[in-house]
Amino acid sequence: MLHMNSPSLAPEKPCPICSKPAQENLRPFCSKRCADIDLNRWLSGVYAIPVKESESDDEGDQVRPASNNEE
Repeated sequence: MLHMNSPSLAPEKPCPICSKPAQENLRPFCSKRCADIDLNRWLSGVYAIPVKESESDDEGDQVRPASNNEE
């Protein structure tokens, strides 16, 4: 049975940081240095998804917790 992550089936992609060929043990990176650069970018917020705030967020509306009505 073949696995999806088999090295022989995976297309060769360059390192996303420096574009050198990736090393098998550090995939998708070519070196520990490039892996650390990528980790630092994640931790420092360089890789972020832009968010559009809705109008209700601008007005300071707060979400009220659900009440437990026992009747």
